[in-house]
Amino acid sequence: MHVRPISPELLAAEVVERIDALPGRWARVAVDGAPAADTGDFAEALVEPLRSLGREVARVRTADYLRPASLRLEHGHEDPDSFYESWFDFKALAREVLNPLSPSGSGQVLPAFWDAEADRSPRLPRTTLPERGVAIVDGPLLLGAGLAFDFAVHLWLPQAALERRTPEPDRWTLPAFRRYAGEVGPERLADYVARVDRPGRPAVIDSLD
Repeated sequence: MHVRPISPELLAAEVVERIDALPGRWARVAVDGAPAADTGDFAEALVEPLRSLGREVARVRTADYLRPASLRLEHGHEDPDSFYESWFDFKALAREVLNPLSPSGSGQVLPAFWDAEADRSPRLPRTTLPERGVAIVDGPLLLGAGLAFDFAVHLWLPQAALERRTPEPDRWTLPAFRRYAGEVGPERLADYVARVDRPGRPAVIDSLD
């Protein structure tokens, strides 16, 4: 494994540079990782640098693409297999965000599909993303599900760090992330991997071999 220390600012700058170099009418970007990896914060750090390059950005969270509670919680509130297999509505994410940004798409994306607290659609209007626009989707379990991303970042936490940084109310999800690591190996599927177990001191994993 080749690991390269980097500052948070340079980490974001490197990812922005990679995104800006992508061909195509739009760019569909995944920021994948467990909640303890703070994927949302990293995704937000990409927004203004991309906009400064003339690339409009649509932010999408997997937390806004959950399935209804009747399906998501069919086996209880703390079932790790349900979390892994059926919490997130990836079909809706593909239909409402990723497919419209395919080469022949409309450019119209739905930033949020489901309000988990109200357990209903938030009824938001679609956003038209201009050409060269970027959709950044952040959250867990995004890789290995057949989603059509043009560039995928994985924020990696070694198992010990994941367990240490996951708060007690969320520790029931840990078996799902162990399963994800074993069955999917997101660090091998991602285009860019950063180790983020030391707050403020990330490192880029340029090679796993």
